[in-house]
Amino acid sequence: MRKLAREPGMELLLWRHADAEYGPPDELRQLSAKGLRQAEKMGRWLRRHAPNDLQILVSPTMRTRQTALAFRDDVTLCEAIGPSAGAADLLVAAGWPEADGAVLLVGHQPTLGEAASLLLGAGAPQSIRKGCLWWFSRRIRAGEAETQLRAVIGASELD
Repeated sequence: MRKLAREPGMELLLWRHADAEYGPPDELRQLSAKGLRQAEKMGRWLRRHAPNDLQILVSPTMRTRQTALAFRDDVTLCEAIGPSAGAADLLVAAGWPEADGAVLLVGHQPTLGEAASLLLGAGAPQSIRKGCLWWFSRRIRAGEAETQLRAVIGASELD
């Protein structure tokens, strides 16, 4: 996938934080060595493929911040997508589907999977693995709104 001129519509990228160490307090858990490698791999991929005008919203936990910073440092911490958020909260924070632009949400499971389920029109929540990225697009074609799943990429696929 290479960078293309963006059509009017919205791009929504959902990135689950990479693998993290266990232990309290939850909001201060840091990425493990494996998680740091996962985040760096995805960060490199995003630098090559992500839209140029990408807004980055990050849950305020340490592990999500570390994940996002492997890509770029111009991120916005957003409590609305924190661990206690619901799927609808994520979509509202991103401006989905009305916004015109590109937004990357760096957050948590199960909420990211629930948001993906809403976007796909699926009944059951999706399972998004640690460090994995799901990329959705919304366009108006022939007067009809359409949502496409453009990519599902795990850090393990980027070796």
